[in-house]
Amino acid sequence: MRLRILTPEKNLFDGEVDRVLLPGEDGGFEVLKDHAPILSSLVPGEVRVAVGKKESPYFVSGGFFEFAHNQGIILADTAETPAEIKVDRAKAALERAEKRLQESKVREIDMIRAQQALLRAISRLRFAGKYGAPSASE
Repeated sequence: MRLRILTPEKNLFDGEVDRVLLPGEDGGFEVLKDHAPILSSLVPGEVRVAVGKKESPYFVSGGFFEFAHNQGIILADTAETPAEIKVDRAKAALERAEKRLQESKVREIDMIRAQQALLRAISRLRFAGKYGAPSASE
């Protein structure tokens, strides 16, 4: 089956795969060849693309997955390989999100956006830790 991972900035992946594991809104799920058509929203988390016994991990910050006729496409807000994630920047994003949530009680900023930013930051740091992503100084 063919899979593409697209963001507004880049085409991160385009190729034949045996399966893909995705972070769905209702939990993780796997798609194999000849899967029934599906459209699912994605939450921040890990996408694993498998070709044979080799798996390649990608981080997506959210988006959508569509699959039909053995063609899958991930339309992600952002998507990164482990090497593209800079831990220092991800930690700074986490700190900013936490600060926004604390300020929101006083200034009533958009709580949903602040919570989403926090979820993305935590998810990126977990992914980076799992795959040993470099810090900005490396």
